[in-house]
This record gives sequence, structure tokens and C-alpha cells, in this order.
Amino acid sequence: MTVPPADPSGGSDAHEAPGRAIARLVAERSIVVCCGAGGVGKTTTAAVLAAQAAGDGRRAVVVTIDPAKRLADALGLDGLTNDPSRVDGSWPGELWAVMLDTKGTFDRLVERYAPDETQVERILSNRFYRNISAALSGTQEYMAAEKLYELHCSESFDLIVVDTPPTRNALDVLDAPNQLARLLDHKVYRLLTAPGRGVGRVVNRAAQTVVRTGARAVGAEVVDDAVSFFAAFDGMEQGFRERSQRVQALLGSPTTAFVLVASPRADTVGEATHFARRLEEQGLTVRALVVNRMHPPFGGTSAADARSRAAKAGGPDQPLGALWANLADFRAVAEREEETVAGLAARVAPAPVVRVPLLDDDVHDLEGLALVGRHLLGEVPGS
Repeated sequence: MTVPPADPSGGSDAHEAPGRAIARLVAERSIVVCCGAGGVGKTTTAAVLAAQAAGDGRRAVVVTIDPAKRLADALGLDGLTNDPSRVDGSWPGELWAVMLDTKGTFDRLVERYAPDETQVERILSNRFYRNISAALSGTQEYMAAEKLYELHCSESFDLIVVDTPPTRNALDVLDAPNQLARLLDHKVYRLLTAPGRGVGRVVNRAAQTVVRTGARAVGAEVVDDAVSFFAAFDGMEQGFRERSQRVQALLGSPTTAFVLVASPRADTVGEATHFARRLEEQGLTVRALVVNRMHPPFGGTSAADARSRAAKAGGPDQPLGALWANLADFRAVAEREEETVAGLAARVAPAPVVRVPLLDDDVHDLEGLALVGRHLLGEVPGS
């Protein structure tokens, strides 16, 4: 399938339906990053977009770094791994899914940049490495960005949809390549990787001070493991630094689109607003806003008008008055939700805003994804 080039401006026709505008992003972009607070339907949204791409005939993969396995459930799979798993469906394209394995991705990166198998083994067997590769702050976020780049470079997929962690951690994904570069330039790291040292030995007084201080804080054995790791890592910095720069460039590329996902609650809207502001600071733009779990308006009348009609019909003690009173309550909820999201919608304008209604049940399978897809995109993914 020949994919039309992305519009660098990210603009959409003012008369284009919001769902159609999002479908166009899915058809044109190479990467779609779904961001938002936890519990707003971000994982489901990511899965729907990837399924839509498969329905368009594209080869799509959706990536999650959410360990709760909601993506596997939504796709009807028993589980996901660090390697793409194909999802069976009737779409003309392909749908694949991945769950990030932080340590496995880090291991592959080491294997890529180590000059020989001996150095690979020294690093992978190091106790300090085994700890930081899964637990160090920022490692998961950097490896999420690295996994995105790995899939992009594989040329196996036309579209990569990324389901990020909750909003503020998602910001770490964006900044992770810069964080690694800062680590490699940090004075402590440079001291411990100074030329001429041997494993477990440092070469100058400043470095010895660092090691002695660390040993008192966490124990000499831990520091010995750390120094051994840095010694084994020696010579690989430039490869990691260049890779980080390429990842950062990919996130800022015109072929990458950021879709912000929220729900009509003040806290999640606040998180989404924070994220939109941070994107602006980095010169990036929200290309679409999805607000899940909105209460439908239930007719064209306002809450105030419905209450007036309820009073004229005898109030809530009368059958017709009770119906109007119930409608007034529902309308009041819908109006409050619209007020809650209005500021966020204005903040990301002219990005299209899609309102997905509150559904009767959570999404557990492909049928559920198709239902969400009808509201999100105006059509069933893969149909």
C-alpha cells in the first residue's frame, strides 16, 4: 500500500469530522504516540488506532509499557512479549502487538554496541547492570523510546502506535534520550570511566573520593559492582549517544503524531493540560484530543430548560415531571463535563476533539474495540 506523505503542519480541514481527522493521522503517519493519565482509556484508544490502520491495509504494531496487560486483554491475547505478536483478524493489513521488556531491550542495546562477545558477557553478568537495567529511574522510559526506534528501523511496520505510561512518566519517554546523554556526560560517570583504570580501580583522587563516599552510603560491594560495570561499558558511550540523538529526532519528526487522551474529570484534564504545555515547550504539537467516557447529551434541551419543563409537569412526583427531572440531571452532568474539557480543547486547538461516550462495559476483546472504534473514528476498525 502506498501511504500518502504526512502533512508537516498537522492541520485539518475545519469542516472535517473529528473522527475522520484522526483516521487520516492513522493513514498518513508512521508513528502515533498516545499520551494521557492512567485510567482514561489510553490503551484501548491505542489498540483501536492500530486496528484501524490494519483495516486500511497497513502493517501496524501497537506497543505498551503498561505492565497491567490491558492491551493483551483488549486484543483477545493470552499475553504479550518484547517481540511482536500477530493478532488474527479480518482486516486486509496486519496487526501486531508488543509489551515492553525493559531489561530485554537494554540487553539488545548492549549486544548492538559492545565490540565483542566478551564485553557483552561482562556487562550482562554484572550485578550492578542486572539491577539498573530494570529498576533504575528513567531506564524504562529510555527503553520505551529505544523500542520505538528499534521497531521503526526494522521497516516491518507502516505504523507504530505507542501506548505510553501515565502522563508525567510519558514526558520522561520524550526526554529519555536527553537523560542518557546527560548521564554519559556526568562528571561522576566520566571519573569512573577515566582512561587507564583497571576493573575495580580508579585513577585519581577525585574519583577515589566518589568511590569512598559511595561505599559508605551503599556498601563497598555495590560500589565495586558499579565500577566494574562502568569499566565494562567503556568505549560504548558514543554509540549510545548517537542512538539517543536519532531517537530524539524521530520523536520530533513530522511523521510522528501525538494523540492526547483524557476523561471528563478535573484531575485527568489537569494532567492532559500539563502534558500539552510540555509538548509546546519542546516544539511539539498535540494533533488530536480524545475524551473518553463522556455522558451523552440526551437530546437538544438544556438542563435548565428540562428543570422548567419538569416543574410545569407537576414536579418529580408526577410521571411526566419525573422524566423531565431525570433528563435535567443527565443534562447537568453532560454540561459539567463539557465545561471541564473546554479549556483543554481550546489549549490544543486547532487539533480535532473526539468525544467517546461512556459505554456499558469495559473493553475485553476485538468486538469491544470495534464498538469504541465506531465512536472514535465513525467506523468499525477493519471493516
